Amino acid sequence: MVNIKKKKLDIRGMDIEEVIANSPVVYKYVRKSKEAIMACLGAIIIIGVVYTILAPVIGIISLSFMSPQDIFNPMVFLIPAAPSFYNVINAVRFMNYWSSLAYTLAYSVGLGLLHVLVASFVGYGFARFRFWGNGLIFGLILFTIIMPAQTFMVPMFMLFRSFGPTNVSLLDSYASIIILTSVGMGLRSGLFIYIFRQFFKGLPTELSEAAYIDGAGTFRTYATIMMPNAKPSIITVLLLSLVWHYGDTFYSGLLLSSSRFIHVAAMNLFDAYNAGNGIHAHDASLMSSQMVSYAGVLMVIVPILVIYAFLQRQFIEGIERCGIVG
Repeated sequence: MVNIKKKKLDIRGMDIEEVIANSPVVYKYVRKSKEAIMACLGAIIIIGVVYTILAPVIGIISLSFMSPQDIFNPMVFLIPAAPSFYNVINAVRFMNYWSSLAYTLAYSVGLGLLHVLVASFVGYGFARFRFWGNGLIFGLILFTIIMPAQTFMVPMFMLFRSFGPTNVSLLDSYASIIILTSVGMGLRSGLFIYIFRQFFKGLPTELSEAAYIDGAGTFRTYATIMMPNAKPSIITVLLLSLVWHYGDTFYSGLLLSSSRFIHVAAMNLFDAYNAGNGIHAHDASLMSSQMVSYAGVLMVIVPILVIYAFLQRQFIEGIERCGIVG
């Protein structure tokens, strides 16, 4: 038998780096300790960020379902002692919720479909055709993504206040929003063009070449070959456009003055509830009005969450394929 004696590590005269380098056990312990510390720090940061984002939402949900008796109860915090739909019912009533929701969704979906048509057509042109100024024009489109919308506020207002050779006013008219979207200058149009351009650029050129050989022209190739393959991009653009138009206050506030939008109804809910119940600024029941306003905000958020829940998989797939490809 061979007698193998384990050699003991003599750490006398060594500094900490030498001990770690010459001892696998110590090295493994130090490495795991570093990983555990980094994991704890990462968890603390993530929990802090999540709490910062969700804390207001949790507060809104909690106050929305509190009963009037819970307002002045010092023992109630976040979890209502007597949950009630009183605030939600009043929010639905004073917001004209269902008509406002239908009106806003029709407006948002209509502009979303127009965004899909225009952005896909322009993005297809940038992805498949080479022409003079291609890079410059596409760079200007990307520039509109980072430019604040307020930069165009005054020129946009002046343009539609006296539009065309007859100086007709298109303010308070849906024609102004439709014109902007149709020429690729609507809400986030630059981003939508970029999404479609990246997607079409990532598709194999053999698809369009085979279509051309079979006698299909540019428009037919776009409509029958490219668009059916662009389902992820279509869902992504449609969903983003719907969400942004659903809560848009810039374009709708600048060019339209309709009070039928659901976000306008939510902003006016506090005053509408006070007027309907004869509440004045010095009344102690103003907190009840605030809780009804919170319920109105919650009712504005819920439809978007429902839509996202049904389209989550397609939306994430579209982001992955459109934002990275190319």
